Amino acid sequence: MKPEATKVAVELAGGKQLSIETGKLPSRPAARPSFVSAKRCAGRRDLQSRAREGIDFFPLTVDYREYTYAGGRFPGGFIKREGRMSERETLTCRQIDRPVRPMFAEGFKCETQVIALVLSADTENDPDVCGINAASAALTLSDIPFLGPIGAVRVGLIDGRFIVNPTYTEMREGLLNIMVVAAQMRSS
Repeated sequence: MKPEATKVAVELAGGKQLSIETGKLPSRPAARPSFVSAKRCAGRRDLQSRAREGIDFFPLTVDYREYTYAGGRFPGGFIKREGRMSERETLTCRQIDRPVRPMFAEGFKCETQVIALVLSADTENDPDVCGINAASAALTLSDIPFLGPIGAVRVGLIDGRFIVNPTYTEMREGLLNIMVVAAQMRSS
């Protein structure tokens, strides 16, 4: 049975909007300012039988990628492919991993993977906030024992005012650039 398509939009301060769509992949993601697709998968959910023997940690892998095609550039010349992850992508993976990791049910040790791919990016807004929120939405909507959701927002201090999700231009002029990630804990 195919999941029903759903769209939820939230108005942010400053007239900005964050929307999350589920159940379908838009036919033209380039028509959107920034578009991030998030996927998640995990081993079988029976907590004891599928966990690897002898592990005492939760094997979570988070992957966030900003390929150059998202910004309309394609590698050419000597370099024909995308290279390894940039430092910025690695830091964004950690920004997703750190708040998400403690939100899984106690005793859940199945291998879990979260992938956030930037499919379209404009030149004004940073897509990492969308990646964190998309990863949270993907986990929350799944049958994985995730006790989220989490929410992320970037806050900048520009001309003595706090700005929610400032643009690149505003961030260059600002005195503060901080990512805030919060969770609402639910019991399992």
